[in-house]
Order: sequence, then C-alpha cells, then structure tokens
Amino acid sequence: MKFITRFAPSPTGPLHLGHAYSALLAYDMARAQNGQFLLRIEDIDSTRARPEWEDQIYDDLGWLGLTWQAPVLRQSERMPAYRAALTRLWALGLVYPCTCSRRDIAEAASAPQEGVPPAFGPDGLIYPGTCRHVPNPAAPLPNTVLRLNMARALKALADPLTFVETGAGPAGETGEIVLSHNMLRDEVGDIILARAGLGASYHLSVVLDDAVQNISLVPRGQDLFTATFIHVVLQKLMGLPTPTYHHHKLIRDAAGKRLAKRDDARAIRLYRTEGKTPADIRAMVGL
Repeated sequence: MKFITRFAPSPTGPLHLGHAYSALLAYDMARAQNGQFLLRIEDIDSTRARPEWEDQIYDDLGWLGLTWQAPVLRQSERMPAYRAALTRLWALGLVYPCTCSRRDIAEAASAPQEGVPPAFGPDGLIYPGTCRHVPNPAAPLPNTVLRLNMARALKALADPLTFVETGAGPAGETGEIVLSHNMLRDEVGDIILARAGLGASYHLSVVLDDAVQNISLVPRGQDLFTATFIHVVLQKLMGLPTPTYHHHKLIRDAAGKRLAKRDDARAIRLYRTEGKTPADIRAMVGL
C-alpha cells in the first residue's frame, strides 16, 4: 500500500509560515517513505473562498519546491458524495435537524448549573441536546443544520475507539490514543455534520476526502488534535479506514499567538517579495 500524505488549505486568505511548515512537513514525510504528497483545496465555504487565493496557494507551494499529483481534489466538486453520506446516516437514524441559534445553545448549556461556564469540545460549545428528541421529518430539509446523535451512534461501535498518533497532542499525547464512549458523549457530544448553506461540515468532508484519497498519514496542527476524536467516530460509522495522525507544533508570533490568515505580515508572498528563499522559509519554521 502506497504511503500518502496531504496538505489541505482553504483558499480564504494568504498562506503564512504555519501553512508552509505543515505543507513542507507533509511533503518531506512522503518523500522519506518514497510515497506521495497530495494537495486538496478545501473550498466548501463558497462565501469566503476566492479563486485568487487558490491561485496564490499553487504559486506559493510551487515556489517552496513542492509538487503534487493533478488534478487537485476540490471540495466544492464533491457535494454529491457529502450528500450521499448524510442520507446514509439519516436513514440509519443517526442524524437529526437542529434549529437552535448559537444564543439558544449557550443559554441552554449554562441553564442547569447557573454560574458554571458552559463546556467546550472539539466542535465548540457542547450541544445540550435541545433538538435531539424532536421527531425527524421524512427526509432532511435543505439548508438545515444536521447533528450526529452521538449516544445512538456509539451503540454500534466498539468501546473504546483508538487511533495512532505519531506526533503529539497539546498535552504531549502520543502513541495509541484511546477514546472511551463516556468521553465522546460527555466531551464531544452531538456535533454538526451539515451547516445551513454549506451542505457539509468540515468534519464530514475531511473524513470522506481522506478516505477517497487513500491518505495514510494526516499531518496537521495540534489545534486539530481533538477534532480527530470526531473523525474517528465518523470513520468507524461509515466503514472507512482510520489513517495515522501526526499533529505538529504550531508556528507562533513573538507574543506566542498562533498565526492566522489575517496575519498578512507573515504571509509567504510577502517574504518572497523581500527576497527570502525557500531555504530561508525552511529555516524560519525549523525544518
């Protein structure tokens, strides 16, 4: 089986040093194993994705010396696959529509214990289950938020679930990571699988895309470590393979804050205009 890594940016802004580190690391890992490096464009959010940013991604990565197989997988072209997965999970009774606003969720989550701050999980504020027991319509309505009934889904899965981590989570977690059903119910909860207007969530799309691209190793930042808990659940539910994960350090600014796309001062394109070389970028990110 061929060893395959990937880099999956969103074309919503310029690539910065953090992106450079993740892409170069994935590329180096593939080359070390005589494997393959793939590029995926995560443009599912059409309200924020821009063609010019996608073009800049190709240009910056090419300048860094990276090559990848064509054609590039683009999420905006995979909506039928996401809808099919949602329909399958709906037919199994594992998905339900949610009409709660963010304010509704915050108020419901904090109501049982006033004064105690609401709990947050890998998908944000842990959903209190307000819509969980509302009877489902015959089919999912368009432009509706759809949630996974975590407790019901886990009944079909082994306890615990596991995945292999070759990097490290925020607290140094590495090796075999064990996910108990209790933890998944209480600390992850009923996550969103489809958002209104987007068709599919990041969690659903990334799981399906990694599977269709036969990804062996997923290198990504430590900020996505707990998102892997969700991804493993979805992989098991849909009979998909679980790749190995390698969560890596985050590139931060002088104040210790991780870089974001709005931080144009560290955009790769600006370093290029200043005369930096790809070797300079590698040295700056510690590769």
